[in-house]
Amino acid sequence: MSILKIARLGHPVLRQVAAPVEPAELGGPELSHLIADMLETVDAADGAGLAAPQVHVSKRVVVLQLSRTRGMEVWINPVLTPLTDERLASTEGCLSVPGMLGVVARPAAVRVEALRPDGSPLLLELEGFAAVVAQHECDHLDGVIYVDKVEPRSLGFAEELRRAARQRQAADDEAPGEDEIEDEDDDLDDEDEAGA
Repeated sequence: MSILKIARLGHPVLRQVAAPVEPAELGGPELSHLIADMLETVDAADGAGLAAPQVHVSKRVVVLQLSRTRGMEVWINPVLTPLTDERLASTEGCLSVPGMLGVVARPAAVRVEALRPDGSPLLLELEGFAAVVAQHECDHLDGVIYVDKVEPRSLGFAEELRRAARQRQAADDEAPGEDEIEDEDDDLDDEDEAGA
């Protein structure tokens, strides 16, 4: 197993529509080696998922972790179908766009049809965080990166966004509660209000 180099935003492989894995490839040594390397790479990068195009292989393969209890899963030739018009907005990052985060609104629930590495079929219905992870990773197979879908003005460097969030939280913690604001307003006379 090897840790593979991750393609970064701007590399042409990330904008290609990945080729399907052919039936003859399922269970074969080349695909097994790719999957093992992808699992090692995503683990080393501490990611929630990784698509084959991100490691310079334009094939329809993703590895992803839908929850801590399920561990990493491998999907071959996945097809996602939205199950609702409801959108879920969440902050996303990507190993191919290191150091940045942005808010993306995606369908809140999806159906997944895919193959396991041995060729057996997989059918899942996902919602919430798991649905977001699935859509993010499978977008890579069609040459789509989360920054293409990010809500305007939400994209930023993770470090700066976290710093701003801590500052907002500190300001909220220091702000008086509603009862205190009412009491302070009651203490103001007309002259103080006009001069404020």
